[in-house]
Amino acid sequence: MTSTIEELVSQIKDRLDIVEVVSEQVILKKNGGHYWGLCPFHKEKTPSFSVNPNLGIYKCFGCGEGGDALTFMMKTQNKEFIEVIRELAQKYGLEMPKSFNKSEPKGLKEEMIKACAKAAEFYNLRLLKDKEPETTEVIEYLTGRGITKDIIQKFTIGVAPKAFAMFYKKFRNEFSEEVMEKAGLIIKTREGEYIDRFRNRIIIPIQNEFGEYVAFGARAIEKDQQPKYLNSSDSLIYNKSKLLYGLYTAKDSIKNDDSVVLMEGYFDVISAQAHGIENAVASCGTSLTADHIKLLSRYTPSRRIYLSFDTDAAGQKATNRNAELIKEAFTGLGNIKQFDESYISTSNDKYSCEIRVIAPPEGKDPDEFIRSVGAESYREYMEHAPLLLDFQLNSIMKDKPQTPIEKTKTVKEIIPLLQEINNEIVQSEYVRMIANTLNIDENALMREIKKSHRISSSPEKSVEKIVKKNISISEKAQKNLLSVFLVTDNHFSFEQIRQMIGDAPFTDETLINVKSTIDKLTCTVNNVKELIEKLYTAFVNEPETQKIITDLISISETFQNLDDNDFATVIIENINKIKECQAKKEQEQIRNLYKSANDNETEALKIQMQLRDKINNRLKLEKMNE
Repeated sequence: MTSTIEELVSQIKDRLDIVEVVSEQVILKKNGGHYWGLCPFHKEKTPSFSVNPNLGIYKCFGCGEGGDALTFMMKTQNKEFIEVIRELAQKYGLEMPKSFNKSEPKGLKEEMIKACAKAAEFYNLRLLKDKEPETTEVIEYLTGRGITKDIIQKFTIGVAPKAFAMFYKKFRNEFSEEVMEKAGLIIKTREGEYIDRFRNRIIIPIQNEFGEYVAFGARAIEKDQQPKYLNSSDSLIYNKSKLLYGLYTAKDSIKNDDSVVLMEGYFDVISAQAHGIENAVASCGTSLTADHIKLLSRYTPSRRIYLSFDTDAAGQKATNRNAELIKEAFTGLGNIKQFDESYISTSNDKYSCEIRVIAPPEGKDPDEFIRSVGAESYREYMEHAPLLLDFQLNSIMKDKPQTPIEKTKTVKEIIPLLQEINNEIVQSEYVRMIANTLNIDENALMREIKKSHRISSSPEKSVEKIVKKNISISEKAQKNLLSVFLVTDNHFSFEQIRQMIGDAPFTDETLINVKSTIDKLTCTVNNVKELIEKLYTAFVNEPETQKIITDLISISETFQNLDDNDFATVIIENINKIKECQAKKEQEQIRNLYKSANDNETEALKIQMQLRDKINNRLKLEKMNE
């Protein structure tokens, strides 16, 4: 058992790989010694997010976010430092220090998760063991959908009683009202009384990717009951835009098959997984988001995504909408594969995404189709699932336009799809095929594509303005001085650098604090990487200071490969800049005082003499630097 939290953090960081940690959320592409990707903290189309594996840090040059692996996990998972440390300690088989194993107040998040687990168990047992009228009705409904008791048990499906407050009354002595309310299990009436949020509904518990129960989907039992689906709201433990239903039970299969089947509803996933299509997932009562796509990309290296929605007009619309979102999520990192690699040889671009569409002709939703024809038939459709491009083209041309106007309208819909094909041979083959199908001139179609491309690529005035923070010369110089401690290839020891910097007149309070911490740490650490790790740990609860540390690391890279003389010159020049800026500031202050003291001759003369001394000192400094 480690004696201090600092020792534990050090052991954890020795095991953490910054590239692996970030790759769980961001698709990274190596360029030189760094990895680049789209920043998870702000929306961007061009990668400005950099990961330095040697120093174990990340930095976004767009929004300024930065830190180490622990910082990244805290921010992306919305967890406190100690929560992340506990999870990682458990993952790596490390014990927490004794001081953290003593009885301590239970965190709100932890209690909310426990309450959700109790609720899932409560609703599930009521469905399997109670003989209430609504229970029997639900069992009959689920049996009709091919959901057996084994499936009910596997997915912890349950039923919420009709009574207004059965869950609340049963567990109010175990959990506080605050915990149950924030977990979305109870609500407060206008009269100030608490009642169950879910009543007379089929309950579908939602697990996060770690298997913890965090939310619920609740389907109406009665025909006229509204809404049909009542879903948990976002909370401290649940963010529907970042969580996929079924992922916990599907993730191993997704990894093994290197593919994922994206469906629309809870019962689609339940039916698919129950019948052996174990790599199926769905969004939780919300539209697909970029975060969902990033989450899926963590489990399928080739990012082979099958879209399996209803085959009616609404389902087809959902297919196109989600496909566009997937393509947008990968913008800047690679292209969407729009043709089968067996058709034409392509380079192995691991930053591409393969989208295929499962569209059975029977017009049934995935749940109905799997139940009616079986999993094997569904798998056959998977094996022959067309690429997104083929599906979209076939959908557009299925009505077989006859008149010139109908054909013109169809071509306008087709052209944007054809423009996405980068390979000219493949594009020309599609042009030939479409021209034959529509009975139009092939050359005319190609001319329309090129004309449309010229229009779409014409320069437009940017509506975005980039506002850069104007950092003072003095602050820049202070940061430069601190950054020299983080240069990995210099020949000076930490002690030598401290002596060279000496008592440089730092003025920024935050930088003074950072310098003090660096001075202390450099007395105990052995190398730059260790210093960086301890710096991030020291300021783990100060995100703005961590950003500054990340800035210092970026600055230090500009001082790489300097010889000893140039390195020393950098330090001297920046010290002089700080002193010069300080002198100018003091002089300006004295000038202002002099102006305000014009009515008092004695005071004005005194200030004038002070100003003269300051000017003389400045002249001496400038002479020394010549």
